[in-house]
Amino acid sequence: MSLALTASHVRKSYNGRPVLEDVSMSFDRHGVYVMTGTNGSGKSTFLRISALIDDADSGEIVFSSEEGILKHDIRLKRRITLVLPQIGIFNTTVFKNAAYGMNIRGVPGAETAKKVEEVLAFVGLAHKKDQNALTVSSGERQRLGIARALVIEPEILFLDEPTASIDEKNSGIVEDIIMKLKAGGKTTVIMTTHDKDQAGRLADTWLIMHEGRLIPHS
Repeated sequence: MSLALTASHVRKSYNGRPVLEDVSMSFDRHGVYVMTGTNGSGKSTFLRISALIDDADSGEIVFSSEEGILKHDIRLKRRITLVLPQIGIFNTTVFKNAAYGMNIRGVPGAETAKKVEEVLAFVGLAHKKDQNALTVSSGERQRLGIARALVIEPEILFLDEPTASIDEKNSGIVEDIIMKLKAGGKTTVIMTTHDKDQAGRLADTWLIMHEGRLIPHS
């Protein structure tokens, strides 16, 4: 694995209420890590801290590769990405939404077009590429969010409740996307879900957030 994540003694409180009390875990191999736990247990908080969106009160989030320990700079942040349950969509085509990450990186048009076509096919939205993204279903919107993340080829993909509030058909498609990522062996997926059956289907490593700590599922 080229990029590994280690959380050490991560703590986080909101308004004096501890959410994460002492989270330590290594994510050091390809595959799918799934976190389950009750509402408010801290799963999403831990995901946001791990994705370098929020800061922990204490503890460390360490990314490392063959180069050693990596700085939390823009180069690292371009190797990871987080997809939230409510995807922000631009008022333009599905294609242009998926191309966003390439465009802000200044990737040439021909290269962007090729990559976007590939990821839209990967998530089953190639036939929607010219449709306004605001008109697609909630399940298709979620898949578009994943496509927009995958176009930059992240080494670690964080997914927060990727099938929340979408129908069974689209949930199945999202699960298939995750399984294809696992089979591809290039992207590590770290995700949360409330669905224990889904966790059982997808997880190489199943973790439970309980009382502010992350423990292996037995």
